[in-house]
Amino acid sequence: AQKLASAFARCKASNRTAFVGYLTAGFFEKDDTIPLMLALEEGGADVIECGVPFTDPMADGTTIQKANEVAISNGVVGTKGCIEMVKEARKRGLKVPVVLMGYYNPFFMYPGGIDQLGKDCQEAEVNGFIMVDLPVEEAGEVLS
Repeated sequence: AQKLASAFARCKASNRTAFVGYLTAGFFEKDDTIPLMLALEEGGADVIECGVPFTDPMADGTTIQKANEVAISNGVVGTKGCIEMVKEARKRGLKVPVVLMGYYNPFFMYPGGIDQLGKDCQEAEVNGFIMVDLPVEEAGEVLS
C-alpha cells in the first residue's frame, strides 16, 4: 500500500493526474500480459490495474466483458495466475505499483483463503486490490 500511496503523492507533488493503465490479464494472448505491463510502465504509467478475468463480469462494460471471455479462453487461471504474472513481471524489472482489479468471489475462493491471498500477493509485490462487489460485511476480513 505504501508504494501505491507514494506513486499518487509523486503525481500530486508534480501537479499532475496519475496515469493508471488498465489491462485484462491474458488478453489478447496469455503471453502478452507481462510485456504489456512492462510497456505500460515504459509508456509512463504510474500504476497498473490488472484485471482478473471472471466468468460473470456484470459491473463491466462490453469491452472488458469481451476481454474477460478471451482471457479465460486463453487459459488464464484466475487470481493465482494473475499473481504469478505480476511476480514474473517484477522479475523482469517492473517497478510501478500493481493493483489487481476483480470481483470478490474469485478473491474469496482463493486456495487457502484471504490470508493466503495476502501472503501470495505480498510475495509477488501486488500493491493493492479493487474489489468491484466487495460486501461491506466482508471488508474487515479483506482489510486485515
